[in-house]
Amino acid sequence: MTDREYFNGKVAVVTGASSGIGLATARRFAMCGASVVLAARSEDKLRSLEKELSELTRVIAVTTDVSKEDDCRRLVEAAVAEFGRIDILVNNAGISMRAMFRDLDLSVIHRLMDVNFWGTVYCTKYALPYLLESHGSVVGVVSTAGFKGLPGRTGYSASKYAINGFLDTLRSEHLYDGLHVLVFAPGFTASNIRFTALVADGSQQGGTPRDEGKMMSAERVAEIMLRKIRRRSRRAILTPTSKLLLLLARIFPALTDRMEYWYMAREPESPFKKRSEIMRERKGRGE
Repeated sequence: MTDREYFNGKVAVVTGASSGIGLATARRFAMCGASVVLAARSEDKLRSLEKELSELTRVIAVTTDVSKEDDCRRLVEAAVAEFGRIDILVNNAGISMRAMFRDLDLSVIHRLMDVNFWGTVYCTKYALPYLLESHGSVVGVVSTAGFKGLPGRTGYSASKYAINGFLDTLRSEHLYDGLHVLVFAPGFTASNIRFTALVADGSQQGGTPRDEGKMMSAERVAEIMLRKIRRRSRRAILTPTSKLLLLLARIFPALTDRMEYWYMAREPESPFKKRSEIMRERKGRGE
């Protein structure tokens, strides 16, 4: 069965649909004949995307801040009012961060948990009765950081681990109810998430420390996601680097910690580069 055959006529709700993976996923659903419910905070971007996708399929846009429970409830209500059902919920909305925990304003972690974790919980809670009725799919877009903590990303890793645990448990609870649960970890993807990542004081870093051109495209990520939904996969870890990291973490955990530290310390303006430079100096002096 092709994606077009599987998704045609289904109703998909996509959060964080105004950019990056969410935008590419919404477009992919529309191309495959699914009706699409677009959710994001940016009303202007949503309306523009709604106009674009309406030429392909039935679509509605619902301005949504997933950190607000009432917004998530209204999102689900709008989807059901328009289409009468929900077959797929893609919990994609999320934000990142880059800072050492010792330097971090705790409001940053609160913000990441509110958007990444609670946004997933709220949307899933209100969509669940309809997903159970349709034997549908709930997807949580996590990250390698949801399986292995990344230095400089304490709040991000914590929120993604929380999503992973939440959805893993949800799957077990509804093992015999026909609910499909996919934990989807795309790895580093060319998107705007690093531009909007929060730094120690809660402001956006405004740039990316990585070469976006060398990363997997959001369109390729969306293509793989739909295939994994169609196959009703439990988990998807996309990039070879992520797969290797998680394998090494199981076999050589201490070595992997060191490799991970030095890899992340090579980022431009790394929040813990100063510490790594001090360690190199000490090594050079034989200390």
